[in-house]
Formats: sequence, structure tokens, C-alpha cells
Amino acid sequence: MTRWQQYLQPKTVTEALDALAHSPEPTLLIAGGTDLLLDLDQGRHPPVHTLVDVNSIREMQPIEIHGSELFIGASVPHSKIVASSLVADHAQALAEACNLIGGPQVRNVATLGGNVAHALPAADGTIALMALNAQAEIASSTKGIRQIPLSEIFLGPGKSTLAKDELLVGFHLPLKNKNQASAFKRIMRPQGVALPIINMAIWLERDKDQIADVRVAVGPAGPKPWRALSAESGLRGQHPDNKTATRALELLLSDAQFRTSPRRASADYRRHLVSVLFKDTLQAAWNRAL
Repeated sequence: MTRWQQYLQPKTVTEALDALAHSPEPTLLIAGGTDLLLDLDQGRHPPVHTLVDVNSIREMQPIEIHGSELFIGASVPHSKIVASSLVADHAQALAEACNLIGGPQVRNVATLGGNVAHALPAADGTIALMALNAQAEIASSTKGIRQIPLSEIFLGPGKSTLAKDELLVGFHLPLKNKNQASAFKRIMRPQGVALPIINMAIWLERDKDQIADVRVAVGPAGPKPWRALSAESGLRGQHPDNKTATRALELLLSDAQFRTSPRRASADYRRHLVSVLFKDTLQAAWNRAL
């Protein structure tokens, strides 16, 4: 079976944008291909004429500090993120999330950009990036290069705002300052490489014995990667004791839209699990922010 007719490997963002603009359609980007190739093989994706492989594009490969931000290229595989000291120092939740994706073989190939662009509401890397307040860098032959909040990429399960002529180049994350920390946790079935039943990432900043600022991301708690804004408001300015955490959890549960999945869990079971997950993740981030 022929999955595609033409396979291109541009070396720069400019070459990739040119390939997207002028290659025979349908044209599609490929990075790790761990989802895409299965979808093509199993008929879940329509046939493709041209695949544009972005793994050789140097602008999409680094993990490095740009001024007051940590930049992670969209083509960086999960295993490289897990091994990075910069990610461990400034985005621990992301390192923890990437370390739980698939098995070692998948992590060596699958990319952070692919995890985000697939636009699933419980993608581990995406949930961590949401809590870390990531900005996405997008290149277009018509709009140039711009940065947008990560949340603006998502329309619904498997659907993004990225146009056919746009390329997700990478992610900009604020550097961690003193008394700031993050944590990621998830609950999955015991097979070892199963998809998450539910996951969560929390970033927070301490001011002595109070939470000065906090971001809480949960998946899947709706059709898109989701921030628990009401729960965040309930935590700010508070000491994260059991009473505060319980009140914030009630706010989270009142806003979340958990659904039943035949292959993962019921909505009620997810509501039950998130109670434990929330308090454990909050405590982990709080302890690290000393």
C-alpha cells in the first residue's frame, strides 16, 4: 500500500513553508509520525500526496535559553526533553509528562510539536505546557512568524487552528524564578504504556506560607486542553492546607466537563480520581517551590 506519493525533507523553516505552498496536495507535515502513520495505515486519515518531514529543520531542534525564556523546538523528541537539564530546571512538569508518553521507542521518535498539533484534550505534553504558560511560535508564508498563547491552537478533539500553510516551530516558556515550581501527575491503566485516564499539571509560586500565583491544567476535562481558572482563583493568596485544597477542588469539579470513554473510564470515575490527583500534584509543586 502506498501511503504517499512524494516525501520532502526541508532543512529550514523557509524551505518547509515553500514546500507547503507549492507541493501537490494533499500536503501534510510529519514529525515523529507515531500517530500519523497509524492513522494512514488504518484508514483514519484520508490519503496524502506529499509528506513534508520537519525533523531536519535546525530552527525546530534546540532546547535553549532565549533571554528570559526557555525555547523548545517543536521537532524535539520526548526523550531529549526528559534528558535536558534546562527542562528539569525550568519546566519540571514537562519533563515528567514527556517521560510518561508511550514507551522508550515512542519517546525517542515522537515530538513535542506533534503532541500539541494532534490537539487531543489529554495529551501529556500539552497539559504540562498549559500549566507552564507556554507560547507557541508559528511560521507562515503569509503572516510571517508570530507567537500566540498555546490555548489558541485548539478547536476541539483532534482539531487545531493551524492553517495548511502554517508551521509550528516551537514553544517559549518563562524561566523559573525563586520560589516557583511545577509538577505533573497522571493516572492510567496498569498496562504500562496506556493512555491517561486523567492527568494534571500544576505550576505555582510561593510567598512564604501562601500561594502567590498558580496555574492548574487538567486533561481530559473538556473538548480542549483545559485550565481550571476558578480553582486557581480559589488557591491564590491561600495556604494549601486540606481545607483550601478541598474548596479549590470543588471549584474545579463544578467547571470540568468529564466524559465517559469506553476505552478509558467513566465520567464519574474520573471525577473520583481527580480528587486524589489534584491534592497530590498541588502538594508536589508546593514542596518543590521552597
